[in-house]
Amino acid sequence: MTGIDHFLGKELGRPGFRADVDPVLRIAAGTGERIGFETDDAVYRELHDHGDLGALTAPINPVTGPVRVEGAHPGDALAVTVHEIRLKECGWSVSLPGTGALRHRMGDAVLTRRITIDEAGVHLTDRHLVAPRPMIGCIGTAPASGVNSTVMPTTALGGNMDVTEVAPGSTVYLPVEVEGALLSIGDIHAIMSEGESSFVAIEAEGIAVVSVDVIPGLALRAPRIETPDSWLFVGLGDPVQESITRGYEDAYDFLVGDHGWDRMDAFAVMSALVDSKLGGPTGSSDPDPLHPFAAVGAVTLHRVPKSVL
Repeated sequence: MTGIDHFLGKELGRPGFRADVDPVLRIAAGTGERIGFETDDAVYRELHDHGDLGALTAPINPVTGPVRVEGAHPGDALAVTVHEIRLKECGWSVSLPGTGALRHRMGDAVLTRRITIDEAGVHLTDRHLVAPRPMIGCIGTAPASGVNSTVMPTTALGGNMDVTEVAPGSTVYLPVEVEGALLSIGDIHAIMSEGESSFVAIEAEGIAVVSVDVIPGLALRAPRIETPDSWLFVGLGDPVQESITRGYEDAYDFLVGDHGWDRMDAFAVMSALVDSKLGGPTGSSDPDPLHPFAAVGAVTLHRVPKSVL
């Protein structure tokens, strides 16, 4: 496939980030080789065809992988640069009963719409044609033990963050807990409103093209994202105030610890110029098993403009 050195098909997808599965690819860090992760939209096609959660046979939010990155060791950070996202011919808008901010308005039925994607753009309705803003919803590394969800919650190792900045031109930095990191990627969106308050964006099958590198000894307590003009620090906590505090602390430590800023300089600049916002809706703590789509805690984002560095 043009522009891709290693293609990983969607048949390699599975739910969950875990270390007890064999890698589907081994690659050396820092080579610049591009890996194409194809993602799967089968669950949305089934919902569209049957309108019944009970009839599903496809997994929800599978991730393709894992990829073992040689040279990645526990205590390092994996740097995943997103070069492009290739969308396919359609996406899906789906209302799931009991989920998202509009659950009291949308009712108890599964409602779906097939969204055409073509050279003109994303056809949301007969009147609303918009340019795509493709992004990766779910990206992460494997935990040292157990299984991290690809639905919720988001963890320190990544997961279903649903952050619009995980897009072409950005680099995502993820903590490494196991040898080789074991990177997996899924849940491509053709376009998503900030925060994904409806819980389902315009979900789409596609191919995320990335390269990987390792930052030795960069011990992160949560993911961070580098865009062309900003650094973003992911806050994870319960309640949302704790999430905001943790994200702001990481931004402060980046300025004072990594860049040697004076403490009061960092405080003043952050007070004036560092913005925060809600991330995706998946929460930071395990949900109640009886209400698996009801998030606990919060994902927040804290943006440091590169212009201040």
